[in-house]
Amino acid sequence: MNSPTRRTFLEGLSALTTGALFAGGISNAFAGAYSEPHVSFPTQPRNRISVASYPFRAYIDSPANRDRDKNLPGMTLLDFPAHVAAKFNVHNIEPHSRHFASLEPSYLERFRTALGNVGVKVVNIAVSAEDSFYDADSTARERAVAFAKKWVDVATAIGSPSMRTHIRGASNAQPNMQVTSDSLRKLTEYSASSNIVVSLENDDLVSEDAFFLVKVIEAVNNPYLRALPDFANSMMKGDAGFNYRALQAMFQHAYCICHVKDSEAGDSGKEFNVDLKKSFEILKASGYRGYCSMEYDAPGDPYGPTTKLIEQTVQYLS
Repeated sequence: MNSPTRRTFLEGLSALTTGALFAGGISNAFAGAYSEPHVSFPTQPRNRISVASYPFRAYIDSPANRDRDKNLPGMTLLDFPAHVAAKFNVHNIEPHSRHFASLEPSYLERFRTALGNVGVKVVNIAVSAEDSFYDADSTARERAVAFAKKWVDVATAIGSPSMRTHIRGASNAQPNMQVTSDSLRKLTEYSASSNIVVSLENDDLVSEDAFFLVKVIEAVNNPYLRALPDFANSMMKGDAGFNYRALQAMFQHAYCICHVKDSEAGDSGKEFNVDLKKSFEILKASGYRGYCSMEYDAPGDPYGPTTKLIEQTVQYLS
């Protein structure tokens, strides 16, 4: 993918509408004056729902999408907003970084136009990573920070209030709270200037262990670094008690986005189920007011399960 610099983005943004300078309804020009993120969240249950593009990865045409199944019908990320609105009556989406066909300003402008045409918003970008924030090589750590900064710029360009950065494991180092915190401190100082929240997800049991992430977030101590609680990822240990403790710890630091699922499929194909009602009780007890993104992640057709998750989420949020 083409990855423009911040200067390229700022030049390209001049061609966009004034609305492109807003994330969550707050002008980025004034974001640096705030000590806390300023995002206006909806209150109606259905309006808090988002649909992630990741469950539909087999259908999405993109040069970087390694999960495309050519035996299935295809669509581009530009088609995804209208598809979600028509199929699910949901007007918030969470695109994955691998589903962007380009990062050129002209492409992002087309994507923003596609969003506006159907009244859909991006509420978070799920970003993968190629380098680790705690790599023993400082050059690799610098690349990880620079890569994530580019996605802060993408979030700014398409009006997303947040982006999730993946903490990739490192072959030459174990997870290190201090080194990770130092890297993420640089990233969040950058994102704060654009009122873009950076979120960390409990997506990997080693490099993104929920309690490790909480320590990192507390060490950085920047309100623009938050948690992205995933309902089932920590269940991959096979320990329900651990999963719910992890979820509770993550929600204490959540702000913009969480991932709703009632199960997770392991590498061996084994499915780990979670209690959705209990998970939403943890969400409510924390006072969380952000978006709930549907991220069904098991083999098979994602459409029926996503519809079911939406219906259950509306019920539990009501």
